[in-house]
Amino acid sequence: MTTPFPVPAPPGPDTPVVDAQPYGFPLDLATTALVLIDMQRDFVEPGGFGESLGNDVAQLAGVVPVLKGVLEAARAAGLLVVHTREGHLPDLSDCPPAKLLRGKPSARIGDPGPNGRILVRGEKGHDIVDDLYPVDGEPVVDKPGKGAFYATGFGDLLRERGITRLVVTGVTTEVCVHTTVREANDRGYECLVLSDCVGSYFPAFQQVGLEMVAAQGGIFGWTAPAAAFLAALAAASAPALSTT
Repeated sequence: MTTPFPVPAPPGPDTPVVDAQPYGFPLDLATTALVLIDMQRDFVEPGGFGESLGNDVAQLAGVVPVLKGVLEAARAAGLLVVHTREGHLPDLSDCPPAKLLRGKPSARIGDPGPNGRILVRGEKGHDIVDDLYPVDGEPVVDKPGKGAFYATGFGDLLRERGITRLVVTGVTTEVCVHTTVREANDRGYECLVLSDCVGSYFPAFQQVGLEMVAAQGGIFGWTAPAAAFLAALAAASAPALSTT
């Protein structure tokens, strides 16, 4: 009988550990994936859905250069990289009315925007920002909801690749990042959220959202700055010392 949950392998004595809260996060490259949540023009750049709701998209600007460095390092280390995009079919048949009716009447999901119809798959605004754009071979998970697991093949993708741990980045911290981490936690995945690679339109939400992840001994997962992750990644990627 197989377990329905992924079972993270116990870290070996030489497994690098990320200096994280509430305690160290083992970094095994073979079973870990870097996940970039919804780094899309509609959320990050002016004229998209995020700005249409009255948000200052500049609040998310600081995430991009830090995350770009993490992404480049992860690719160099051979880590699995997965991107997600929130958006809907052109006929909006996968967008529930409760979600569709939010926002100002002139700037709802499906309405015209500077980068095409807002949060509609195939439109420019729905796609990922240039600095973090997927390269060949990197899976992109299109999702109709906040979490990456709902109505997608994300879980199947992780199981097929033997992934048990997720390093989670992206936007926004308290919405799509939090939802994905909570979904992953319920499914048995261990999640590390990189604190300066996630962003919110609201500074207070950013702070509290991160605190909620690691509270009570890591109720949803771990948090750490990008520098701590990169240090462990460098150690995990270093060639083993010859014993001959």
